[in-house]
Amino acid sequence: MTDLIAPTRDKQRLVLIDVARGIALLAMAVYHFTWDLEFFGYVERGLTTYGGWKIFARMIAGSFLFLVGISLVLGHGNAIRWRSFSIRLAMIVAAAALITGLTYYAMPDRFIFFGILHCIAVSSVLGLPFLRLPAAVSVVAGAAVLFAQPYLASSTFNSDALLWLGLSTVPVLSNDYVPIFPWFGPVLLGIGAAKTAQAAGVFPWLAAIYRGGNPLGEPVAFAGRHSLAFYLLHQPILIGLVYLVSLAYPAPTTNIVGDCNRTCSKDNPVEFCERFCQCTVDELIKANLLDDLPRSQSSGQPNPEIGEILNACTASAMEGNRAE
Repeated sequence: MTDLIAPTRDKQRLVLIDVARGIALLAMAVYHFTWDLEFFGYVERGLTTYGGWKIFARMIAGSFLFLVGISLVLGHGNAIRWRSFSIRLAMIVAAAALITGLTYYAMPDRFIFFGILHCIAVSSVLGLPFLRLPAAVSVVAGAAVLFAQPYLASSTFNSDALLWLGLSTVPVLSNDYVPIFPWFGPVLLGIGAAKTAQAAGVFPWLAAIYRGGNPLGEPVAFAGRHSLAFYLLHQPILIGLVYLVSLAYPAPTTNIVGDCNRTCSKDNPVEFCERFCQCTVDELIKANLLDDLPRSQSSGQPNPEIGEILNACTASAMEGNRAE
C-alpha cells in the first residue's frame, strides 16, 4: 500500500517493486469502482462480497501486505533507518485515522476501524524483529498466522478493543476489515521471500533487467511510488464520478427491484418479496427518495420517510399474502 519502508536513494530502489505495487493499486481501483457501481444500483447488490470478486479483493490485500514485507527487507534489512521509518509510519497512522474518522461520519454502522492501512502500520512494526531472524522463521510464522485463526478464535476476543486481532467468534461489520490474523501472514511471507532472494542475489538481477523509463511501466511505477496518495484520492474521485453519472442516468429500477428480491427472498416467501420490493421502489420514486436509499442504508440512520414507506409496503405485501 505504501513505500513506507522502501529505500530512499533511486539507485537502490527496485523499480519492479514500484510496478508491482502500482498494479495492485490499479486492481484495487477496479474493485472499488465495481463497489461504487453496486452502491448506486448499476450492478447486483452484494456482487463484490462473494465468488470471484471476493477472491479478487483478498488477492489485492494479500499482495499489498506481501510487498510490505519485501520492502521492509529492502529498506531495513541491513539496519533499521529509524528516522525514515518513523516519519513514514506516522504518515500511515495519520491516514488510517483519517479513514476511520471519515467512514465513522459517513457510515457509523460499518465504519473502518482496522482496515488495510491500519494493518500495514501495525504489521510494519511487528515485522521488524523478523528482519534479524532466518528467512525460514518468517515463512513458518507467516504460514502459522495465515492458518491459525480458526484454532485460536475465542469469545475472549469478542471485545471491541480486541477485534483488530481477528480472533473473535462474532461477525464484524466494517467496509474494510483487515485484522492481524490472518493478514500479518503475507507480511511475514514477504519478509521470508525477500531475505531468501537477497541471499541468492536475485535483487541486483531484477534491478538490471528493469530500470524504468518504459512508457507503459513508468505511469504504473509512478503510482506505486506515491501509493498512499493514490489510495486516499482514488475512491473519492471514483465514487464522485459515479454519483455525477447517476444524476443524469439513474440506475434502472429493474436492477433495484431485482436486488431487493434477491436479498428479501433469502428469508421470506418469494410472493411476499415481489410485492414488497415493487411497492417499495414505486413509492420511493413517487416520493423522489430513491436516490436517498443507499445513503440511508449505509449511514445507520434511516430517513423517517423511507421508514414509513418500508413499513407501509411490508403491511401491503403481507395483506396480499393473506388474501391468497
